[in-house]
Amino acid sequence: MNYVLFFPDELRAESLHCYGNEKIETPNYDRLAAQGVQFDQCHVQNTVCSPSRCAMFTGQYVHVNGHRTLWNLLKPYEPNLLRYFKEAGYEVRVYGKNDVFAQETIPLSTHEFYSPAGLEKEQPQPVKPKGEPGHFDFLYEPIKGEWTDHHDYQSLKAGMDFIRSRKEGDPPFVLFLPLSFPHCPYTAHEPFYSMFDPETLTLRPRGDGKPAFHQTIRDYRELSQTDFKKIQAVYLGMIRFNDALLGELMDCLDETGIADNTVLIASSDHGDYAGDYDLVEKWPSGCEDVLTRVPLLIRAPGCKAGHLVKEPVELIDIMATMMDYAGLEAHHTHFARSLKPQCEGAAGDPDRAVFCEGGYNPNEPHCNEGMDRPGIRPRKSPDAIYYPKNIQQWDHPETVGRATMIRTMTHKLVKRSFGDHELYDLEKDPLELHNCYNDPAYREIRQQLESRMLAWYIDTSDAVPFEEDPRGFITPHRKK
Repeated sequence: MNYVLFFPDELRAESLHCYGNEKIETPNYDRLAAQGVQFDQCHVQNTVCSPSRCAMFTGQYVHVNGHRTLWNLLKPYEPNLLRYFKEAGYEVRVYGKNDVFAQETIPLSTHEFYSPAGLEKEQPQPVKPKGEPGHFDFLYEPIKGEWTDHHDYQSLKAGMDFIRSRKEGDPPFVLFLPLSFPHCPYTAHEPFYSMFDPETLTLRPRGDGKPAFHQTIRDYRELSQTDFKKIQAVYLGMIRFNDALLGELMDCLDETGIADNTVLIASSDHGDYAGDYDLVEKWPSGCEDVLTRVPLLIRAPGCKAGHLVKEPVELIDIMATMMDYAGLEAHHTHFARSLKPQCEGAAGDPDRAVFCEGGYNPNEPHCNEGMDRPGIRPRKSPDAIYYPKNIQQWDHPETVGRATMIRTMTHKLVKRSFGDHELYDLEKDPLELHNCYNDPAYREIRQQLESRMLAWYIDTSDAVPFEEDPRGFITPHRKK
């Protein structure tokens, strides 16, 4: 059996038609949902690219090995999903952006890692000139040229060329497609850029009792209220581009005759504010559903087509699910759960809680996203798109302090080392607009969630390696 993981960056679930968004048509995501299984409440373990992917590939929460930053990528001594498959004899190919592997880990985990860059015919420019208020809103002009010039299409094409090159007798394969869209800046080729009318969109308001870092972000970015709907309109256009790519991939699997022997998974590493709450992009310690809830669609041989799993699951479950389908045994402690039973028609666990954590404290300046590091372009220049975010983290480290979220089907609690705690009644307030953390009526619920969060930290606080010894235990780096 083969495995294909279609993985756009920064794609939130609620912006897809099959997840209830009536403002957009996503026919290929809808097709995958109809042919496979849709998980309605999949939540990530961190709302930044690299930490989220490190968790997904190890099945471990980000606190286990300190994967809370952009900089700490998976090292050769850490087990990971792709390495398990490579060592089991699968052909492993990756085409797209690398936000998960340290360089020395790549040859241990893949047979080829192709990452195209700079293929657009002309780089887009910000809509607003430098120095004008709102310049840092991430809204760019349309990309010129053909959309088939885009690096995401080139990554997809490399993956499809690999699929078409397969011959009878070749080993099974794992194909990971980590694409860049709809990650900001918000831009796309036409017709995607102008596909949606901003005036037809309704955004989440700022709400009350929201954490103070929301306003600090607005202050640093000088965000303009008139831009937010345009930002979300372009974000939806970028998603339509993703949908077109997914359609080409699904057609390729059908045309080559391997769809019936392939597990196809579509998901993402985190979401995006995209104008909601008068915010853009994401924030390392943000835990709103627009950031934590991502699509998870799985089509596998023998799956129950059209099955909807309403109960919560976690992004790390992808690791256990793929290992389960392949009959591979993990040789390290992880916390992922296989979703194979749900793919075959079972319901999820209604009592399950999902967790997300992120941010860093003032005693961890090396974690800041604006840190100058060898091989990383300095982002402290006012000309850099992330300048306000980087400077804010240095000027106000309390706005990016460590945070942990626990979410059930009915409530969400966020505890922070600095700043405001949050509690939401998701049945009464699904948009998370009214923070009821200090409401006496929710005291018992808050205490129950705090106790459950503490128990989770105790149970997952570390993971002892499997060391080789005379009794037959083996390291994570070796097969049986």
